[in-house]
Amino acid sequence: MKKVIPVIVAIVLILIIGAAGSGAMLLEKYSYSKERADLAEYFGTMGENDVPIILQDERVEEHAKIFDNRCYFDIATVHKYFNDRFYEDKAQGIMVYALPEGFLTTRIGYAELSNYGADFEESGAAWDYVISRYEDGVLYIAADFVKGYANFTYELFTEPNRMQVYTEEGQRQTAPILKDTQVRYQGGIKSDILTDVSEGDTVIVLEEMETWTKVKTRDSIIGYVENKRLGDKSTEETQLPTDYQDPVYESNTRDHKINLGWHVIGGVEGNDTLESAVAQTKELNVISPTWFTLTGNEGEFSSYASASYVERAHAMGLEVWALIGNVESVDVDMYELLSKTSSRWALIRNLIATAQEYGLDGINIDFENISLDAGEPFIQFIRELSVPCRKYGIVLSVDNYVPMDHTDHYDRAEQGVVADYVIIMGYDEHYNGSKEAGSVASINFVEKGIENTVAEVPAKKVINALPFYTRLWETKGTGVESQAVGMEMAQEYVTNHNIAIRWDETTCQNYGEFQSGDGFCQVWLEDADSIRVKLNIMEKYEIGGVAAWRLGFETPDVWDVIAEYMNS
Repeated sequence: MKKVIPVIVAIVLILIIGAAGSGAMLLEKYSYSKERADLAEYFGTMGENDVPIILQDERVEEHAKIFDNRCYFDIATVHKYFNDRFYEDKAQGIMVYALPEGFLTTRIGYAELSNYGADFEESGAAWDYVISRYEDGVLYIAADFVKGYANFTYELFTEPNRMQVYTEEGQRQTAPILKDTQVRYQGGIKSDILTDVSEGDTVIVLEEMETWTKVKTRDSIIGYVENKRLGDKSTEETQLPTDYQDPVYESNTRDHKINLGWHVIGGVEGNDTLESAVAQTKELNVISPTWFTLTGNEGEFSSYASASYVERAHAMGLEVWALIGNVESVDVDMYELLSKTSSRWALIRNLIATAQEYGLDGINIDFENISLDAGEPFIQFIRELSVPCRKYGIVLSVDNYVPMDHTDHYDRAEQGVVADYVIIMGYDEHYNGSKEAGSVASINFVEKGIENTVAEVPAKKVINALPFYTRLWETKGTGVESQAVGMEMAQEYVTNHNIAIRWDETTCQNYGEFQSGDGFCQVWLEDADSIRVKLNIMEKYEIGGVAAWRLGFETPDVWDVIAEYMNS
């Protein structure tokens, strides 16, 4: 018996120890973790002046900064989330913001703000903080200044720094906390604690799951709370400031269809050809003489302008929208010209003065081959030029390529806001230098150009330009050559070479081909038939009108077709 007792005691001790171990395991399994997350690490805070941003209900990769006890956004963040009309002039150390009726400028690193009207008269004011500043080569703009030109709210929290930003209004669900609890990093009792919430606190409900709900606290910590700790949900409205007003860009857009013809002026004597250029036209209401060519990086341009030309055109019932181009400006660096505020403004002042001197009705901007880095300066130039044009009733039109990915930097959407007309150069689908022969403007190419433009620009501001020319193609081996000719010469080419012409449904053009020695010759004709189909597409999209490149290349029957379109 004495030997049995120690054995029983040992067994009991083993059972007790086992039970204790099992209890500890159960306690560990079902108890709530008390580990707390490092909030600075959670928010991704980088330094004492760094401010992570919660936009609506998500943390974004961009961060704000605190300088001199004020929040600042870098300019890329401002452009992405708030307003992309703030322009940084790196060369001259200023920031510019173009309004419908004038311009604001501030020297980067200073608190002074200059206000310029449409005639560039200046007034100024001092602010109680630095409006914009450079830090490590990056431009930052004060959040309070940005708020004057964008509709959003923000609230700053500390320990650690974070900023709640709202740019959208709408409804959101909230729920009260029924009992003191914790907001955890993930939905589980073993997840680290982000913050404590007390009975009666209200949280914003983001996503409800089976036993946990994703919430945001009033100080913008996003995590998870057990469903049993949440009361009944209710709805509240999020509102943005009621005193903010979007700028209104009044337009000089006409209340009728535009029928514009470009008149190529090779010199002063070219002005004498006005009457012959328009002799066979019908329903033409705008003529655009190619008068101005950029000649320098400080805003200089050459001019063939003629007061007599304008008077004669007006007597014919034609508006004059003079063209300024850069196609022949071989010595002009478009980035150098457009990126500097002083040279942009010099060009604008000279253009407006010339327009007023000659009584022009409009200015047509034909800046081609704009490089990617010059895209932002280009659209800033259009914004700024629109200011005096708007004041003086000068129609501002801008020529654009058929939309392609590589021309997105022309920013047709912004052109559609600030300019009066966005003109599609609906041609050069195949051009001199193309690797294969093809149509200058097949119907699919034209329609896609219009469709993609009206997706960004109000249809009434869109003008589609037609080609009055055809390319004559010859392919020899892997070599392809072409020359552009007017409609009459193209018809003579077909007749002289006895080319059998057939209608091509793919391009909606009359097509012909023939073998000439070792060369394979092809022609996709632009004529009254092809023009009619293009005009039907333009009518389908109810755009603002038609333009033609160029007067003198057409046959008379084309104008009958255009007249039908104008009167439809």
